[in-house]
Amino acid sequence: MKRALLLLLTGFSTYTLYAQSAVQKRYQTELIMAEDGSTIQLDAGTFTFTGSLSLQDKKRIVIRGKGIDKTVLSFKGQTDGAEGLRISNGEDIVIENLTVQDTKGDGIKTMNVKGITFRNVKVEWTGPPKAENGGYGLYPVQCDNVVIDGCTAIGASDAGIYVGQSRGIVVKNSKAHHNVAGIEIENSRNADVFDNEAYENTGGILVFDLPDLVQKQGGNVRVFNNYVHDNNLPNFAPEGNIVASVADGTGLLILAANGVDVFNNRFINNQSMSTGIISYLFTQRPITDKTYYPFATAISIHDNVYERKAGPPTSYGHYGELFKTILKTGQQIPHIFHDGIFDPATLDQNGMPLAGRRICIRNNKNQSLINLDAGRDFKNISRNATPYDCQLQPLKAAIVNTR
Repeated sequence: MKRALLLLLTGFSTYTLYAQSAVQKRYQTELIMAEDGSTIQLDAGTFTFTGSLSLQDKKRIVIRGKGIDKTVLSFKGQTDGAEGLRISNGEDIVIENLTVQDTKGDGIKTMNVKGITFRNVKVEWTGPPKAENGGYGLYPVQCDNVVIDGCTAIGASDAGIYVGQSRGIVVKNSKAHHNVAGIEIENSRNADVFDNEAYENTGGILVFDLPDLVQKQGGNVRVFNNYVHDNNLPNFAPEGNIVASVADGTGLLILAANGVDVFNNRFINNQSMSTGIISYLFTQRPITDKTYYPFATAISIHDNVYERKAGPPTSYGHYGELFKTILKTGQQIPHIFHDGIFDPATLDQNGMPLAGRRICIRNNKNQSLINLDAGRDFKNISRNATPYDCQLQPLKAAIVNTR
């Protein structure tokens, strides 16, 4: 009886592995053979794959599952490739109604795609957040016309929803939690990030411009109508990553970005830095890219709501030491931090930034801010908001053309 049962179980396991392998082969074959304009329908169920799925040089393709958590592509134990799904050199691609889990590297990466839509897609790493998780959940890079709508990202060791070096971007109606960075816009132009919820990450939303990348400078980024709360997760990024320096308790961090408009957001219970505006110089990392612009300019923070529970900020890392330095006993933690590092070339004869390059902070509920004067070794730290009481021209809405 025991031997019969063992044979039965062994046969079942072998059949299951064969069936899963057959599904992987079938889906990859459909992706390879798909004609332009076709729809690839994925079945309901949970399917375990050992290697990446890829689509290349295709136009007007829809990859459609039966729904989030109804079509689940699991890459737990992946041995071939890094991404779950990789799409490159395409046009007008739609990915919708599916879940990707536990990839070795990035969840879904799209590169050099003109027109990419993620709709009702979840990417997650199951289990507790850890450095061994893949870096990015949804990862369009060097793309035009990007739409991320109704998506969820969980557990990324870098950024859950990330758009890099791209142009024409909308990120809306989405959720990101238990990532190092919930949503990140990096070196990208003409982006709208709105109606999203970023919570229980290390940092809720990041807008970065970094050196040594093909697209050198982003701009015209609007962040509005988002609910950014309780982003106090200890940082679990691999050591050396730029996001490894993000303080737990960060709601929004703007790093060396230019032309950013932040309005009508709720920043609630981000215990260290509800909003930070810093130069790349503040990171103390060397800059070898001679074309890189390391300053944050033309930033507008207005008409947002700030609230925070009583309690201490992070005590870890660079920011932990900073908080110990600048906060005296009994002082409240300001919601908005500016490192106080300005581009000398943008200052007028009175040492004030030129009108179009200013950092303007006004009309925020419970507004409090600090200028760290980091460019002069923190000698004249100030909580005076008057120099920031100004208004910039509103940025234009992102124009995105997709299917």
